[in-house]
Amino acid sequence: MISRVADHCFWFGRYIDRAESTARLLQVTRTLVFDADIPVTQCWKPLVIVSGAEPIFTKRFGAGAMGNGETVQTYMTWEPENLVSLHTTVRAARESARVIRDVLSLEAWEEVNELYHWMNGEDAKEVYRTNREQFYRRVRKATQLVLGLVRSTMLHDTPMSLLWSGVMLERVGQTARTLDMHHHIQGAASGGDQQPLLQTATWLSLLRACSGFEAFMRREQGRVSREAAVSFLVYEARFPRSLRYCVRSALALSRRLDATGGKGAVTEARVRLEALDRWLDSQEDKEIPLSIHALLTHVVEEASTACQELQQGVEGATAVAAAAQKAAAQ
Repeated sequence: MISRVADHCFWFGRYIDRAESTARLLQVTRTLVFDADIPVTQCWKPLVIVSGAEPIFTKRFGAGAMGNGETVQTYMTWEPENLVSLHTTVRAARESARVIRDVLSLEAWEEVNELYHWMNGEDAKEVYRTNREQFYRRVRKATQLVLGLVRSTMLHDTPMSLLWSGVMLERVGQTARTLDMHHHIQGAASGGDQQPLLQTATWLSLLRACSGFEAFMRREQGRVSREAAVSFLVYEARFPRSLRYCVRSALALSRRLDATGGKGAVTEARVRLEALDRWLDSQEDKEIPLSIHALLTHVVEEASTACQELQQGVEGATAVAAAAQKAAAQ
């Protein structure tokens, strides 16, 4: 693979999972606004913060606008200058898919292309105006279908390893940021003290935001507590959106890429993920602190650095391979 294709494989996976996670967060936050006794400002503001859009958002609309649900949803859905909005992310995913058409299956390409054209048409805008829940559900289903098609219709070779590494590393960050919403919601509450029922409603909403509600309820037999929810989303190795599952999946893929010639920064990414996996193991034996913000921040930072190293390593490996091929041809 040339470097450009390798890069777009990696980012295609990240963009698709980012769109799915953003749509789910918006959908679940709307539910939290209606179902929980939480002031609206305390629901929408954390979403802007954890998405990383706070600096640009506040500069444009002012800090007070973070409590305006319509403003936040419009910005996180349609804003072309917002790098994590649904519109921007789907457009970027479609562009990456176009570049990697030689390795991406026809079915996956058709679904991405259809989602892109739907979001740029009047039908999507009408659904957004009249049935917000249906709009977010449509985006979620389309992106989930793409991920399923990728796994079931593509060769499981280097392009797939790169693509799915992007998915897993993006998911590490998305799950950590979603879980960190509780820190910001709780901090926004008066005195940081919430009623037990409100605490339970918040944790259940965050579990739904990670598509983990049903799996959690089966494991815990309906018993909901802060400690159980945190343990599930951070350490449950059988749940495909937990931090541990995603880190270990990304680690396995980085080892595969490392073994196929992606040395240098790929090796650095593998070593970093191995260290992060060991660190998570060491944290599991400790009592869950009242605030897990520091733990989640560390995970996000390490996963982000691993993304950068993996991307650099792939680019370096493909450049070396291209040079060797050119030399052989001469």
